[in-house]
Amino acid sequence: QVQLVESGGGLVQAGGSLRLSCVASGSIFRINDMAWYRQTPGNQRELVAPITNSSNTNAADSVKGRFTISRDNAKNTVYLQMNSLKPEDTAVYYCRADIVPRPSSTIAFRYWGQGTQVTVSS
Repeated sequence: QVQLVESGGGLVQAGGSLRLSCVASGSIFRINDMAWYRQTPGNQRELVAPITNSSNTNAADSVKGRFTISRDNAKNTVYLQMNSLKPEDTAVYYCRADIVPRPSSTIAFRYWGQGTQVTVSS
């Protein structure tokens, strides 16, 4: 069994910063792509920033230049550094990881964290 646990969310004023963390634990041989998503009530979950196993990254246009995704493969952890936060960044943030559980596995399985609330006040 694999678990993803996010932390680091909270309430911050506009212009402030937060750093989200997501730790994967359990039966893990290798973690392929990881990513951060966010979701607001009544809307679909949207991709914020993905990162490959070799740390190639991308980001949604709405957060480019403000958010940075990174990972520590030794710690099975992905981070999201969020700077210059805006009220429209308010959402529940989820991490996602594609995990190969055993050396003999031929496919990766997708797992999600439980989400962490980020609220940006104006």
